[in-house]
Amino acid sequence: MATQAGLTTMETFHEDQIHDAVLDYYGRRLATCSSDRTINIFELPSSDADPSAPQKLIETLRGHTGPIWQLAWAHPKFGTILASASYDGKVIIWREEKGAWSKLMESTVHSGSVNALSWAPHSLGAVLAAASSDGRVSVMEFREDGSWDTRTFPAHAVGVNGVSWGPSLLPGSLVNTTHGASQEEVRRFATAGCDNYVKIWTYNPQNLEWVEEATLAGHTDWVRDVAWAPNTGLPKSYLASSSQDKTVLIWTQSAPGEPWEKKLLKAEKFPDVVWRVSWSLSGGVLAVSCGDDSVTLWKENLRGEWECVSEITN
Repeated sequence: MATQAGLTTMETFHEDQIHDAVLDYYGRRLATCSSDRTINIFELPSSDADPSAPQKLIETLRGHTGPIWQLAWAHPKFGTILASASYDGKVIIWREEKGAWSKLMESTVHSGSVNALSWAPHSLGAVLAAASSDGRVSVMEFREDGSWDTRTFPAHAVGVNGVSWGPSLLPGSLVNTTHGASQEEVRRFATAGCDNYVKIWTYNPQNLEWVEEATLAGHTDWVRDVAWAPNTGLPKSYLASSSQDKTVLIWTQSAPGEPWEKKLLKAEKFPDVVWRVSWSLSGGVLAVSCGDDSVTLWKENLRGEWECVSEITN
């Protein structure tokens, strides 16, 4: 592991292109995946350790037969659990127990590449959504009897590139709840499609089905990713979407049922395709990953304009 000017580089031991790298809840483990069809799990040095101390490769997971696009750690209340999505059409959920990794569940419901994964807020249970090139989204939920309930539905006819769960609490509920009143939780997520749309889906517990709540039009090419900002008590919902059209849109909704409003993150286009967007844990900072190997960090100012506060280039 090498450190220079606040940046750290490390050897991943992959033999092909790396598609994702995710830290666990505590920031002590890093999982990486690659076109070499493997997942590597690393134990990272503690924050008070020597910055030059090497990371430790503790496990290599094999089970996919195609490139692995994305990984997602579950909340630690459910144990040490990692989900993976692959070109082979599979979703595999891995679990570590007593230092040994094994497959907890393998889903083969999709007929095309599985491109993205997202775990629901932990208060809703162990629920995982997966987005596929077959145009469908699958929602997998762990039951108390140890089984998994899987439901699929058509989301974007041409294919689904991204999925992101919304907060389980409605906007403003953290600041508007009266003393002693319960806070209603909701199940909803956003999807990014090859039809150039972002869609919002809400679960209807009466009919046991997912309902399309809104279709957001603004991009002129495939939407590559979507990210729903965490609920920090602000009276708005924030969504970010990135696209093949080299733009990032910020979507806001002032209250449930109100229309979503869109705003370009910046007036000019990015230099290349924008592949990924990701919010900080507080929802105040947006990271944007571009095809020119740059990552930029953005923050909204008091005038409601978005400013680039940092840039990392290769």
